[in-house]
Amino acid sequence: MAGIVVLLPKEYSYIILTIITYCFVNLYMLLQVNKARKKYHVSYPALYATEADTKDYKLFNCIQRGHQNSLESLPIFFVLMVLGGFKHPVICSCLGLVYTVTRFFYFKGYSSGDPKGRLPIGYVNSTDKPMGFNGIALLGLVIVNITFGISLLITA
Repeated sequence: MAGIVVLLPKEYSYIILTIITYCFVNLYMLLQVNKARKKYHVSYPALYATEADTKDYKLFNCIQRGHQNSLESLPIFFVLMVLGGFKHPVICSCLGLVYTVTRFFYFKGYSSGDPKGRLPIGYVNSTDKPMGFNGIALLGLVIVNITFGISLLITA
């Protein structure tokens, strides 16, 4: 264990704490989906509800989709955090916190039942395609990882 600690930058603990923070946000989303399953009587293994299941099937599906969308990008986020954090732990942690907060609000907006509510804390509009702050944070993490990869090639 001491060997691992020597290799990691002191600030790497920020990476670990940021990832744990995201895990709590994900747990919150999971609990909201489970609560909605009970409320709208959507039983497993159905991933989404139909009109035959409940009259509120669109609302349930928005809650489920908000969580599912976050799960789809979770592996990318975690890998970028873990790898980029080796070289730039503070930058990655800051970007990770932005990503985590925007994911929370993305879910809250989506689970309102209106898919257009997914980006309630704002977005950057580039021509006709908006990029949410979660996308900007992920892009920042990608850039940090690219610079880390290049620095490894240069020093090798």
